[in-house]
Amino acid sequence: MGKYVVANLLILLLNLGAALTTLACPYCPYPTPPKLPPKVKPPPKVKPPFPPKAPKTPPKVKPPYVPKPPVIKPPSPPIVVPRPPLMPPYVPKPPVVKPPTAKPPPVDTPCPPPPPTVVPNPPPAQQTCPIDVLKLGACVDLLGGLVNIIIGSSAKDTCCPVLQGLADLDAAICLCTTIKAKLLNISVIIPIALEVLVDCGKTPPEGFQCPA
Repeated sequence: MGKYVVANLLILLLNLGAALTTLACPYCPYPTPPKLPPKVKPPPKVKPPFPPKAPKTPPKVKPPYVPKPPVIKPPSPPIVVPRPPLMPPYVPKPPVVKPPTAKPPPVDTPCPPPPPTVVPNPPPAQQTCPIDVLKLGACVDLLGGLVNIIIGSSAKDTCCPVLQGLADLDAAICLCTTIKAKLLNISVIIPIALEVLVDCGKTPPEGFQCPA
């Protein structure tokens, strides 16, 4: 029994010690755990922008097939091989033997006749005025006074009646003959005379000149 009393006393002492400690500290807070740092959320992950896709290369379009035109060669000319001419074999002709001929006696040739005499042609007859040149005297006198004056109606009235029945060439020759007979300057008067002939309806030959 004594053993249990000692044990009980020890238990009682322990209880008393524990009670004293509880009385000495009316409240014993629970130990607070240490504060942890706030959790910082990591920044959101930003995905890099996708690079733009390069456009696909367009398909290569082959040009339509154009056939090459056929090469037409010009026809080659026919090859003509010249044939050598066929010559007959040369056959020499036999010599011709002429019979001997007797020479005829010599014939006397007469002397040649004298050359014929050539008669020269007579010179052409000089053209003359078929009318009396005195009838044209008044006309030519009037023309001599018109060297520096314009031809008027008086020259036509005087000359045209006399020249009326003559041919064109005869009228021109008659005027030339009368001018020479009057001893006038023919190179000065003849142009005026030819104008009067035209006014009288006469047409002298082109390039007409008074006969010498």
